Amino acid sequence: MASTFFTWLRSPAAREYFLSTHFWGPIANWGLPLAALADLRQDEEFISETMTPALTLYSLVFMRFAWRVIPRNYLLFACHATNATAQTVQGARYINYWHMGGKEKKDKQKGPVTQAIEATREEAEKVAAAK
Repeated sequence: MASTFFTWLRSPAAREYFLSTHFWGPIANWGLPLAALADLRQDEEFISETMTPALTLYSLVFMRFAWRVIPRNYLLFACHATNATAQTVQGARYINYWHMGGKEKKDKQKGPVTQAIEATREEAEKVAAAK
């Protein structure tokens, strides 16, 4: 199997593939799912309510395109499948945080020092607004 792959790598067909948009388009597109995967570590407060479903639908549409185009573009399909999955997880995190009590649970888990800092910040904002 490996020898067949390496034989193909030395062929003109491989050079033609690696120099085509069928290869470089999906490679450039991998920025979207990589950013989405990196965002899974971010705080739920910053998840966009509108952009997350838009990116999910975008990836679902292009998954279909990658499957229907001849020859099938498996690299593009994998890219958008990854992005659709990551965006769906982000959407679930958003719903959990804002609509299912996740924000309240997270606020309860904050330590007394963090709560004191936030209270001090709020008081400082009130004083600054009163001036």
